[in-house]
Amino acid sequence: MNAHVQAPAPTVVKTTCPYCGVGCGVLATPDGFGGAGIAGDTEHPANFGRLCSKGSALGETLSLDSRLLHPSVDGVRASWESALGTVAGGLRKVAEQHGPDAIAFYLSGQLLTEDYYVANKLAKGFLGTPHVDTNSRLCMSSAVAAHRRAFGSDTVPGCYEDLDEADVIVLVGSNTAWCHPILFRRMVDARAKRGTKLVVIDPRRTQTGEEADLFLGLKPGTDTTLFSGLLVHLASAGALDYRFVLDHTTGFEGALERARSIAPDIAATAAATGLPEADVGAFFALFTRTKRVVTAFSQGVNQSAQGTDKGNAIINCHLATGRIGKTGAGPFSLTGQPNAMGGREVGGLANMLAAHMHFAPEEVDRVRRFWSAPNIITGEGMKAVALFEAVERGKIKALWVMGTNPVVSMPRADAIREAIKGLDLYVVSEAVADSDTACATGRKTILLPAQAWGEKDGTVTNSERRISRQRSFLKSPGEARADWAIISDVAKRLGHGEAFAYPNAAAIFREHASLSAFENNGTRDFDIGAVSDISDAAYAGAKPLQWPLTKRGASKDGKQRLFADGQFFTFDKRARFVAVQPPALAQAVSEDFPFVLNTGRVRDHWHTMTRTGKSQRLSAHRDVPFVEIHPDDAAAMGVTHGGLATVSTAHGAAVLEIMVTDGMRRGDLFAAFHWSGATASEGRVGALARGIPDPVSGQPELKATPAAIAPAVYRSRGFLLTRDQRSLPAGWWWARATILGGSGLHFATQESSREVALMLRGMFQGLEIAEYADHARGRYRFAAYDGDRLVACLALAPGEAKPGWESEKAYFAADDLEPSARRALLSGRAETASAGPTVCACHGVGLDVIAATIAAGAHSVEAVGVACKAGTNCGSCIPEIRKLLPQALARDAA
Repeated sequence: MNAHVQAPAPTVVKTTCPYCGVGCGVLATPDGFGGAGIAGDTEHPANFGRLCSKGSALGETLSLDSRLLHPSVDGVRASWESALGTVAGGLRKVAEQHGPDAIAFYLSGQLLTEDYYVANKLAKGFLGTPHVDTNSRLCMSSAVAAHRRAFGSDTVPGCYEDLDEADVIVLVGSNTAWCHPILFRRMVDARAKRGTKLVVIDPRRTQTGEEADLFLGLKPGTDTTLFSGLLVHLASAGALDYRFVLDHTTGFEGALERARSIAPDIAATAAATGLPEADVGAFFALFTRTKRVVTAFSQGVNQSAQGTDKGNAIINCHLATGRIGKTGAGPFSLTGQPNAMGGREVGGLANMLAAHMHFAPEEVDRVRRFWSAPNIITGEGMKAVALFEAVERGKIKALWVMGTNPVVSMPRADAIREAIKGLDLYVVSEAVADSDTACATGRKTILLPAQAWGEKDGTVTNSERRISRQRSFLKSPGEARADWAIISDVAKRLGHGEAFAYPNAAAIFREHASLSAFENNGTRDFDIGAVSDISDAAYAGAKPLQWPLTKRGASKDGKQRLFADGQFFTFDKRARFVAVQPPALAQAVSEDFPFVLNTGRVRDHWHTMTRTGKSQRLSAHRDVPFVEIHPDDAAAMGVTHGGLATVSTAHGAAVLEIMVTDGMRRGDLFAAFHWSGATASEGRVGALARGIPDPVSGQPELKATPAAIAPAVYRSRGFLLTRDQRSLPAGWWWARATILGGSGLHFATQESSREVALMLRGMFQGLEIAEYADHARGRYRFAAYDGDRLVACLALAPGEAKPGWESEKAYFAADDLEPSARRALLSGRAETASAGPTVCACHGVGLDVIAATIAAGAHSVEAVGVACKAGTNCGSCIPEIRKLLPQALARDAA
């Protein structure tokens, strides 16, 4: 063999990020060993090459650790033939004994459109159950309902380019800097380029709020009051587009009258929202005098018992001023999940049929004829909260969960975990073996291994209606299969083989596109008929496309904006103003539960961490479940920054690390929902929320649950770093994080340092052990070696003094340790300075490095970036860097 023959160049595969609804293009370069290099796709119109910290770290999440690789029935490995036969037989038995409406499907915004389409077709068209809902119900269903009430259709009017062209961007209930970082960088770029003003409306002063030109920290739940006040002000100031209102809308007078009853003037609006009157006036004046305004809203609006009204209050202001569907102007729903929009297209919500059709008799008949569906449903099914309550009551006997983790993410998650035990048939299609949902069991439990990102092939639709391809670039491990193929095989076993004889994902996409155009003639917003005859080859190479994409239209790439012509999808083509209801907390605080608990995301993790938890970079920024609280409240409740507290509600409790921050309103708490039973002992925040549903959308309230907080006192706190995952005894509090070279546990216990030392010696028996102990002071350090290689290390301190682990993580990442490093490990005095807690996950830059860079003369965000790269990729860490600047400069001056 010629040694100089050059190896073939790696194949670069264009695909789409599996995280949020921005839908960034990704270039994946497989390394041939099950991994891949990851870069942003400079040609994708969603991100133009930029990736956030999560997207940049995708290559670190491709390991097969914790993967579900084979089917199992009741915990015993089974063949696909046996497992699918059990699923089909169980569904048939439940339908025969209890009726098809005793069967339910719970789907996910992380499924591909093709998977979603086939699941909905089987359930709603052939099994005849209406009870098909999705975790997108928890994400954007209130936005869907608001769109439908206002426009007659679930249509996002604008596009991402509007963020580049707006003169004012209003962010409502959206920590965009952390949850949609690539879009936030576009907003900040617009500010630099054209002076765009950023208004942030949120009870928390989040990282997005830190960057705002005007921050409005309103009382939880008062968004409708604020925008009702804005509508009244627009009318009073003569800022309405009277021609647009007269020619293209109905219901304005009723909506305005209701708004006046809620917020008659600026003073009343300020009093009701808890905002300074001057700030309300400044916002109203800015909105009034600026034509190019985009109002972007997300989970802070949607995840509410009045989420639909909040969305319509926003839309009302845009309709009243004619600022919709125009360049740089319009209401904009920022979608949470990568394919929540695709799920809406195929009818993934319980109150929809496929192709944005609903349950008018003619639409039911249309879908029936197109599918030749013998058992087509004729009405809505139960939405997520009601669906799981029906599982509790025993009304639902069979449940198939695909690609989501409701035992962690649903409100009242503890009750849901208990209710699953009563199911006659419990099926989970999943890529992860140890998710809380996969570990739950019914009377008959079947786990089906599904393909993960990088293995599956299909399409997703992002927040601006843009359809992009997710392409496979890795071989499917074990026996993992595409979700659509699994569903189709069950359909065949149930006697519906002809309707589910799909050779590939492209064939499903063609059918989906054909249904969108079937008897449409411009009467429905969702129409991608132009690609209904796409070939397999064209599908394989398809570029991102934006809908609508009709056979009648001239554009090959779709339509960027809708409604600028005043034509809507109602029967009379007019938009509807909605008279919203006065706001009220879903549940009132009380003496027992005096705080309002808000839940949400952090920057570097996604949902329940089954993917992001594998990355040591993403695990470094927030490595324990936490609760944020205002300093005054912390003092009153006797909790301190870095300590532990029990946060409880009427529905559950969690033990969380305390973060004291003046970004919180007094009386409010905030906790992230990412931690599960696999990653923390008592961190399942979803179990705390009651989740009262919005009466229109069914979306549960996850932002305002009455709660209590109290110190959680432990005798000892510490950390344990190990090469492989280890478990701690029952009764210990712990949180797990991936580190370079292994796994880390922060823990707290009532055990003494002597008792911990005895436990460790037994746990690592047979290895070389080194210890330092000061039992009188409750301090203990431990290291275990296999030759020169560090296998485990632990540090223990009294409960009020949590040991940091940054230096020890650096030692743990080394192949072997010199004697001086071993001594430093036991003494707790690092030989070299640590980088400190991670601030910039993209480049792995720690707090101490940034502080040193600032001290050395980098006195701006840009200068810090030049010196150490922090903040130069996705920019989601820039608010944190900016907050360090004055503190560091002030210290230097002193």
